[in-house]
Amino acid sequence: MTLSNPAIASSHPTVRTLCCVLLLFCLFFGSALVTVAVAAGPVEVVVEGIDGDARKNVLEALALPPGLVQDGKADRLWLERFARQAGRKAPASLEPFGYYSAKAVIQIEAPETDKYRLRVQIEPGQPAVITGVNVTVTGGGASEATLEALASDFPLRKGDVLAHPLYEKAKQALKSRAEELGYLDAAYAVHEIRIDETGLSAVITLALETGEKYFFSTTIIEGAPDYPDAFLRRYLTFQPGEVFSYAQMAASQLQLNNSERFRRVIVRADKEQARDGKIPVQVFLTPAPRITLRPGIGYGTDTGARFALRYRDLNMLHRGHELDSHLYISQRLQGIATSYILPGERDIRTFTSLQVNLQQEEITTYDSRIIAMELARTHSFTPRRQGSVYIKFQHEEFTISSQESTSRYILPGVRFSDNNYNNLIRPDRGFRCAFDLRGTHQALGSTTHLLQFIGEASHILPLPWRLSFLTSAKAGFTVFTDEFSDIPPSLRFFAGGDQSVRGYAYQSLGPRDAQGNVVGGKHLLIGCVELQRDILEDWAVSVFYNAGNAFDTFSDLALYQAAGAGIHYHTPVGALNLYIARQIRVDNPEFRIHFTVGFEF
Repeated sequence: MTLSNPAIASSHPTVRTLCCVLLLFCLFFGSALVTVAVAAGPVEVVVEGIDGDARKNVLEALALPPGLVQDGKADRLWLERFARQAGRKAPASLEPFGYYSAKAVIQIEAPETDKYRLRVQIEPGQPAVITGVNVTVTGGGASEATLEALASDFPLRKGDVLAHPLYEKAKQALKSRAEELGYLDAAYAVHEIRIDETGLSAVITLALETGEKYFFSTTIIEGAPDYPDAFLRRYLTFQPGEVFSYAQMAASQLQLNNSERFRRVIVRADKEQARDGKIPVQVFLTPAPRITLRPGIGYGTDTGARFALRYRDLNMLHRGHELDSHLYISQRLQGIATSYILPGERDIRTFTSLQVNLQQEEITTYDSRIIAMELARTHSFTPRRQGSVYIKFQHEEFTISSQESTSRYILPGVRFSDNNYNNLIRPDRGFRCAFDLRGTHQALGSTTHLLQFIGEASHILPLPWRLSFLTSAKAGFTVFTDEFSDIPPSLRFFAGGDQSVRGYAYQSLGPRDAQGNVVGGKHLLIGCVELQRDILEDWAVSVFYNAGNAFDTFSDLALYQAAGAGIHYHTPVGALNLYIARQIRVDNPEFRIHFTVGFEF
């Protein structure tokens, strides 16, 4: 969808700039700058003499008790009693910050009729300084290097001001690390802070007794007899004899839940049943239906309205094999993709797959009809890193500009991806990178030969004030010696669209022929930067800038650019995105709306 506004396009540049600045200022920082004035009640608490977190802690300690104010009026006698209590509560609330000699002077003022002010004047005094730190580890974990390091590098040292939050955090970290190493009985025999009578010095003493290390014993899996036992054990992230870890048990339960094969998953271990330091584990499963048929609808500016129907059988031949068939129909793209997946023995991310794809795409730039089959072996390197070796057989009939042609390919290649986002549905930090290296030659039976590399990366950086900075880039390079006209659209590069250069139509950017028709390029460069701000629990707004193009040689590279704003609504299955983009640095720039929404039910 393209919107043109001559009035805006021809307005004075300074006015446009000021309007944009004001819009962004209000969009991102307005809520942070608005001050909400709350009418003071019949009792106002004023704390003087300290600031920051210490003052906040005092105010929380002096929260008015229920019943002191009724019907908009304060009970004077109750207030006087509360003031006497405040004389003890206020100094005590400063102890977590190291102030053990603090004093508080409380005054009740009545500036107006039936209005009171409780003025709390704090004299914090000098904070307690640590004069000794004794942290020891005994038991089976006494020789563990990581525990020794945490004990010797305890963050509070002699000469530091005593800070209880830091003390509690470090104390818990030491115990938690011992438990992660398999010392489930770890406990503090001594954990104390001794304050001298003046309240000006403190001595910390911690003595952690780890006990003995525990290990995993055998694992019994019950409730899913239709699945092979060896197949189910692929979901376990631990083996008998490994150091016991509740975190590994939780990871195994998560993998079983995410498999969509089970309605209910319980992974349980009872330390009381341990024998010789080895703990048995029980897994209880309630299978879900093995066959599902799930329709879906959606809309995207690139594809138009779309409908999908997905058929899955998660236990073919009762061996855990998976059959997945996906029918998709939209205004510009139609097809069906069917894959058969044979699980590997190593883990759930290692498998062999065979995919058959029939696809037809009709857009302004080209028409394409594809029949393809791909055989791939996928291997996991880590829980987040995955690589594939594949060979693809493809027949494509296409029309681009005034050319009609047919191509045939036998295309071997390798893929790799590293996904480090903290959440797959709504990430707020992390990165992802991936590449695909593929090539072919007439000696393999292809109609031409080429070598092609495609790489992409994205990153999310969280910032203060509920801001996030998003960056992404994609690059593609093709090396070949044959005529470019022999290369089908599926192996050429184009730019423009929702996931490319916003502000331009889908696949509308790239080298042109003598008639001015876009015919695609040998190479591709695309980049985007986006600043996003959460405004409500499920809503966010953003501003962005992107640039890119497809091209044949670097000497001909001309980047098309656009900028704009977006609004996003996050759902449990993904985001609904609305972007308004404006072309920049071109004559007669246009506005374009990009909208994507989709869900399954």
